[in-house]
Amino acid sequence: MPARIRSEDEVVVIGGKDRGKRGKVLRVDPKQERVYVEGLNMIKRHQRPQQTASGQQAGGVIEREGPIHVSNVMLIDPKDGKPTRVGIDLVDGKRVRVAKRSGQRLD
Repeated sequence: MPARIRSEDEVVVIGGKDRGKRGKVLRVDPKQERVYVEGLNMIKRHQRPQQTASGQQAGGVIEREGPIHVSNVMLIDPKDGKPTRVGIDLVDGKRVRVAKRSGQRLD
């Protein structure tokens, strides 16, 4: 069954500290049921300087996106820009994602 939320999708957060914010999905972790959304759920990571083959990588406090559970995000309907649920339709024997709000195909 195709994933309901994929990378490069536009989503809105519906629960948690970033509720109401929108962003683009950077990557999906289906095993953990988590998504990483651009600029949301930022976490700080304290990192030592690393010695690499190309040179020295600086250390310090690095901010990056943290995981958000897939149940706390909703896909944005491409027609009106509001959150929508995702359905699956069969078209020519293939499964495609469909926005429940407008009926528009997402793939």
